[in-house]
Amino acid sequence: MGWKRMIAAIAVTAATVALAAPEARSQTLADTLVAAYRNSNLLEQNRALLRAADEDVVQARAALLPVVNFIAGASASERQTRIAGLPTQTGRSSQISARVAAEMTLFDFGRGAAGVEVARAQVLALRSGLIGVEQSVLLRAIAAFVEMRTATQVIGLRQSNTRLIEQELRAARERFELGDSTRTDVAIAEARLAAARSALAAAEGDLEIAREEFRLAVGRAPEQLSALPALPRMPSSLDAAQATARANHPAIAQAQHQVRAAELQSDIARRQRFGTVRGEVSAGISDGRAQETTRRGTTTDINAGITYNVPIYSGGRLPSTERQAIAQQQGQSFALHQTVAEIQQDVASNWSRLAVARARLEASDQQIEASRAAFEAVRAEAELGARTTLDVLNAEQELLDAQFARIEASAALQFASYALLESTGMLTVGALNLGIPTYDVEAYSSAFSPAARTPSVQGQRLEAIMGRYGN
Repeated sequence: MGWKRMIAAIAVTAATVALAAPEARSQTLADTLVAAYRNSNLLEQNRALLRAADEDVVQARAALLPVVNFIAGASASERQTRIAGLPTQTGRSSQISARVAAEMTLFDFGRGAAGVEVARAQVLALRSGLIGVEQSVLLRAIAAFVEMRTATQVIGLRQSNTRLIEQELRAARERFELGDSTRTDVAIAEARLAAARSALAAAEGDLEIAREEFRLAVGRAPEQLSALPALPRMPSSLDAAQATARANHPAIAQAQHQVRAAELQSDIARRQRFGTVRGEVSAGISDGRAQETTRRGTTTDINAGITYNVPIYSGGRLPSTERQAIAQQQGQSFALHQTVAEIQQDVASNWSRLAVARARLEASDQQIEASRAAFEAVRAEAELGARTTLDVLNAEQELLDAQFARIEASAALQFASYALLESTGMLTVGALNLGIPTYDVEAYSSAFSPAARTPSVQGQRLEAIMGRYGN
């Protein structure tokens, strides 16, 4: 095979790898994200935990309402009386009773209402956490998609490289038989072919690993994947990206709700020392009869009372509880500051990675162009006897390395773009406009109690956040 035909084959291979044509009915990145969202066990787990937290709100509200119990009972007794000289006397009696008792906290100095707000704040924190889990699931699916595409492209390039080296080896052997080259040239080509086959086997293994990661991240095996779409719209500047993160990132919103819950817990602990006023009302009826008499007795009673229970001495438990709650509140406040700092740092890091990936992609394009020109020149010089087989193989390897660099740079650019969106809190189904129904975080709580919806300030803030996500 002539040098020009080999050069043309390399050029066609590079163009095919760099600009893969979309296949008919292929799986797009959007299809992958939809499947990951619908199939995620992690999302289902956290949705169940959110529903459990919704029940905490109901239970906290129930603590402020009366508790009514129905109590029924039956009893029987036997009594024997022995008197010297007289027969033993036996007496039996039975009684059936029923009672309805109601008790209610009348006044607890605001602890019950604060407990409801604590439960609501924790629900809001879990809702924000669910958004964070959604972002993680989608980002992992994107990484799996990009890795599959990269592994497929690498295999195509490795296969082409192996075929070209096989052609080089045949040409070297032919020249050796004609006396135009040495046995060393043949050995060098054979060694390069063995290395190329080894690299191809490794690439095929990497593809199998990527396929299993895709199955785990998306919930199903990959199909024929389409080309990566155009990059998503990015913030105009680093400051704009960090501002978006401060306003939208679910981890920050979650930390804010946790701070609010800790503040309320501290307030509850402080008010424990004030005691509790409780009211009780009960009404009952009992029916009894003694064997020694034929008379039946029915008794009806109604009781009502109010009790005030205030701790006088608790061995230091109440002051300790209050100090503990204050320390936990301070800890949550510092956790919020740390979360904001970490998010800001993550945004800055991803911004830098994005800039580096763009520069790498541009440099790799230039490297491919220069390496291809050098390879063509070396091959032409080899035809004139001015270059050896080793020179040709080295030039070909440099072109191959440049093509690999471009594949890696393109993958890095794609992932860095979506990682930046994730760090700003905008990698959600709504923000990406995937066009599918999303999980309604209020449907469960509103189904069993309209009052369980969250009209609080925290709830309004969450609704504003969810509105920005399009949910």
